[in-house]
Amino acid sequence: MTTAIIQARMSSTRLPGKVLLDLAGEPMLARVVARTKRAKTIDRTIVATTVEPEDEPIVALCRARGWAVSRGSRDDVLDRYYQAAVADGADPIVRITSDCPLIDPEVIDRVVEHLTTGVDYASNINPRRTFPRGLDVEAFTFASLAAAWQDASDTSSREHVTPFLYRHPERFRIALVESERPEAADHRWSVDTPEDYELMRRILAHFGERDFGWLDVLELLDRHPDWIELNRHIAQKTH
Repeated sequence: MTTAIIQARMSSTRLPGKVLLDLAGEPMLARVVARTKRAKTIDRTIVATTVEPEDEPIVALCRARGWAVSRGSRDDVLDRYYQAAVADGADPIVRITSDCPLIDPEVIDRVVEHLTTGVDYASNINPRRTFPRGLDVEAFTFASLAAAWQDASDTSSREHVTPFLYRHPERFRIALVESERPEAADHRWSVDTPEDYELMRRILAHFGERDFGWLDVLELLDRHPDWIELNRHIAQKTH
């Protein structure tokens, strides 16, 4: 059963509580869940949050909306994913982050479909990014996740779930899904700062409840180049 696991927590350092910020009448997390569920290859979606009291609002939203929710370690996100996958019988697993409200179901499908070719890990970000930041999709087999959970010991691998997989091509078969618009990789569509949020607020206010894809967003920004300047200066957070 192909399961999308969406990691979410309230304790963002640059924009606290961002996952529940309003975007065109819906919490950002709800936008991510809804768009992920539209992917044809996804059988089930789980929100994976932490056991910390500060994340109770996320759990409350999940329960109110009828979404599956799993709770685990705040910092060992690899363990959080592994425990959620074990409990759900998930195989393969698709990793989505809750700060990507424009996540595209067709891009999800393209990445997941690569697993049918016999690879262990497929993404549209490793070893290089050709999509805008904020459309990040990673898909991997349960066996690969279990191997990473068992063998990864460094902080980066535990916090970011997948580094152990793409850093060991001698152990795992890896595939990259590339964009037809690689020049768009400079766009920043994830939400980590107030400037990012303002850009997403404008984009989602424009589309409302209409169906749209990432190429529609590019077309919109071609008509509003000043919007791109809102967060062009933001440096990606390093860990």
